Amino acid sequence: MEDMTTTAAPATTTPVVGFDQVTKTYGSVRAVDGLSLRLYPGETVALLGPNGAGKSTTLDLLLGLKNADSGTVNVFGTGPREAIVAGRVGAMLQSGGLMEDVTVAELVKLACSLHPKPYKAAEVMARAGITQIADRKVNKLSGGQAQRVRFALATAGDSDLIILDEPTTGMDVSARQAFWATMREQADQGRTVLFATHYLEEADAIADRVLVLHRGRLLADGTAAEIKAKAGARRVAFDLEGDIDEPALRGLPFLTSIDVSGQTVRIQSADADATVRALYGLGVYPRNLEVAGLGLEQAFVAITEAEEAKQSC
Repeated sequence: MEDMTTTAAPATTTPVVGFDQVTKTYGSVRAVDGLSLRLYPGETVALLGPNGAGKSTTLDLLLGLKNADSGTVNVFGTGPREAIVAGRVGAMLQSGGLMEDVTVAELVKLACSLHPKPYKAAEVMARAGITQIADRKVNKLSGGQAQRVRFALATAGDSDLIILDEPTTGMDVSARQAFWATMREQADQGRTVLFATHYLEEADAIADRVLVLHRGRLLADGTAAEIKAKAGARRVAFDLEGDIDEPALRGLPFLTSIDVSGQTVRIQSADADATVRALYGLGVYPRNLEVAGLGLEQAFVAITEAEEAKQSC
């Protein structure tokens, strides 16, 4: 598969974040393996990768929670901890604990009071959609409500970089939509938003740029459209009447995957035109034939599976 790393911004733009050949190991496991990347002002960046890809370790290094074994991590030209102390970084971590025996309002007011450039607590709660639960004790919150409180804490002040780890876990659809509308406003104001997510449809819809990590290395870097286009496959879906000869379908050229559900067949092909021609050559006459590019989720799977196959050779 061709190299998919792209340059996200011109070299004259001062980066917000810089990783230069960063490595972090845990015993025999190399969680981050020579990682180099740049993030720029106003970008909304999705960080994707299968379990064990190094996403959490990368965020920990960026937040100064862990130190690299080798290489350098810079945030606004300084070390991560210096940038955080200066109030330039806001973070919402999935595993972040919350003080329990306080109300939501008390917790948000505390976060605002500690930030070097604070917003008013009422504004922070309104933006996070938690005004109506301001008087509720934190230990009485649902999972989605707790996530919105974490978001409020991450945006308690005027930070230039916002880091989000699985931010919409537990939120319902309307809350997720409101959350991402708010984050888009943050990016439009020149802030950089970096988020790790397992909801690939969010990355597809929200991110200006997508980073795919695999075994601690940067496997792909580009827009969602670029990554989908370069995954090297297209989707073909159709319905068949009568008995389906699945072995014959599996023999179609350029096939990379196939799924037969009832009378509906869904396949991925490296050359959809050739596959469809061969399909008619079998004497098969599909109904409701659709040919489309891969979605980001299918492209992500194709990219990571291709890399796994390459490394197993």
